Amino acid sequence: MISAPALGLFAGFAGVASFTPGPAVMLAVNNAMQFGWRRSLWSSMGNISGLLTLSALSALGINAVLQSSATAFTVLKTVGALYLIWLGIQQWRRAAAMRRAALAHGAEPARDSAPPARNAGTAAQAPARVLYRRGLGVALTNPKAIAFIAALFPQFLRSGHAALPQYALLTGTFMAMSLLALSSYAALAVLARRPLRRWFDAGWPQRASAGVFCAFGLAMLRLHRN
Repeated sequence: MISAPALGLFAGFAGVASFTPGPAVMLAVNNAMQFGWRRSLWSSMGNISGLLTLSALSALGINAVLQSSATAFTVLKTVGALYLIWLGIQQWRRAAAMRRAALAHGAEPARDSAPPARNAGTAAQAPARVLYRRGLGVALTNPKAIAFIAALFPQFLRSGHAALPQYALLTGTFMAMSLLALSSYAALAVLARRPLRRWFDAGWPQRASAGVFCAFGLAMLRLHRN
């Protein structure tokens, strides 16, 4: 099996990768701002489920297919880019809806009052299964995630030992670090909601995340095979 020092080093790499802001982090933050920390965990669970799937695909050699087939790589990156841009458009539209709801309920509430209740209509439009699917979709449509797993995992596999248990250990560690990172970012977003209440009510965080999602999508279109 993998030695403890090697596993610790892998956990460090996985932690850096997980805590580096990306589409999954932005999705967790956005969901936490709109629906609360607990419900944001559904998208985070979807994301780590995607990591599990990507790890299995990498073990099956899917990364080699992406590296050898320009068509497969282009299709996957285009789907991923369009998905992120679609998420961005959805966030922008939701920001406008939140602004209208705030005005309808009497905008500019007192600063020292409790944070506003989440909009019931907005929450009803995003049940747990939808949040989970969004997190899963963000993970599965990122070709660089497959390449990252395929490049990193083999460096820590010990020859002469069964590969499956080692892959399972690395995958579990990566999933745990990713969940820790996403839930931490979501918690920070919830904590920031009170001091920045009026900014949140105006929908600016949602507009900012919409711009980031679209930027990630456009950047993905520029990806090239290594």
